Amino acid sequence: MPTIRNPILPGFNPDPSIVRVGTDYYIATSTFEWFSGVQIHHSTDLANWKLITRPLDRKSLLDMRGDPDSGGIWAPCLSHDGQKFWLVYTDVKRKDGTFWDLKNYITSSESIYGPWADPIHANSSGIDPSLFHDDDGRKWFVNQRRDYRFPNRDHFCGIMLQEFDPEAGKLVGPQKKIFDGTEIGITEGPHIYNRNGWYYLLTAEGGTSYDHSCTLARSRSVWGPYELHPDKYILSSRESPSAELQRAGHGDLVETPDGRTYLVHLLSRPITEKRRSVLGRETAIQEAFWKDDGWLYVKNGPVPSTLVDVPGTRNEDDHWREVRYAFDSGLPIDFQWLRTPEPEKIFSTNGKLVLHGRDAIGSWFEQALVARRQTHFSYDAETLIDFQPENEREFAGLTAYYSRFKFFYLHITANEDGERLLSIMSSKNRGLQDHCRFTILIRLVFHQREKSNWHSP
Repeated sequence: MPTIRNPILPGFNPDPSIVRVGTDYYIATSTFEWFSGVQIHHSTDLANWKLITRPLDRKSLLDMRGDPDSGGIWAPCLSHDGQKFWLVYTDVKRKDGTFWDLKNYITSSESIYGPWADPIHANSSGIDPSLFHDDDGRKWFVNQRRDYRFPNRDHFCGIMLQEFDPEAGKLVGPQKKIFDGTEIGITEGPHIYNRNGWYYLLTAEGGTSYDHSCTLARSRSVWGPYELHPDKYILSSRESPSAELQRAGHGDLVETPDGRTYLVHLLSRPITEKRRSVLGRETAIQEAFWKDDGWLYVKNGPVPSTLVDVPGTRNEDDHWREVRYAFDSGLPIDFQWLRTPEPEKIFSTNGKLVLHGRDAIGSWFEQALVARRQTHFSYDAETLIDFQPENEREFAGLTAYYSRFKFFYLHITANEDGERLLSIMSSKNRGLQDHCRFTILIRLVFHQREKSNWHSP
């Protein structure tokens, strides 16, 4: 089979959930505070992936105004029961302090492109919910439980199970803890599978930093008890600090039409001395196989592989091609904005993107800001700006944005006399200023392991 290089979804595509419907594969990933919520990529060969839709695209499905940085949509689970798609997701409203505010929702659609039904609020007991469709037609809702009363590792208190009744539109029957996790701790990201009379429970453990892992357990009953895999975790780079793919965990399984098994998982690629991952958490794929003992193993061992055999051959030219946006027919799918489901101040016309001013760049509510993911360690980005500010509280420009506390912003503004200035702002301080006239072309040049450079020709 052809070999491809991980990651398959580079740049801020964490917490992958994968499903196959016929010969089509779909991966859903987290989008945090960026609207519309949940990215769904499509492939027919596990090698070439295309972003096709973001389902949480209206207020009734998602409103993140007030959500903190890296709050919002966590760990969506995409599944198909033979008749329609199901999407389960968490909206995190608060994640600091002892008590977290979050809501777990369930929505469905006959088409991957929607329309998606108004969501059902399932529970608020913990993060990373998923929906398991059993062979007998019953549906099971499983999620991590977080209890503020217990000061263990991050208040993570195991994996909970409860039946979901789609006709009633709610969880029914008893709720039970089915898995405490291992001594690695911080057990989350549960997915259940049924194979050869066994229920397999795949979880993430160790937190999302460098102890992250994929742990596997199994039981003859969906309610447990679950016995651990002989190797405990089936994927992790926690004991391999020199591996290229780090922080590997939070996985999901898919089977090809010819019976091969693949594991998709999140990872990051640190490049700085402090092991910072400037592209965020990304999605990779590993081939796996079932042994005669009934347990799943990753083909090349538990340390994630950079090179993996898949059915298809990737078109590398697509990954490296130059992208230009004309804004002729709405906002391109690559772009998102922050939090608000009502971007009435953002629109395109005559090949131009038009933004009407709103809150400042660090707001938790409503900004006139659109952005696309950084998918390469080195890149050039430029835009042509036509803007006539009247005072120092009006500005527009180009930003390299990680969060409201981590950004650089090259922008046009004005002084007290109405003279236009070109200025650099960061989350910590203000940089250089210079006078400017007419329409301005500004460019960001970003190089791996080097600082960013700003230019205004």
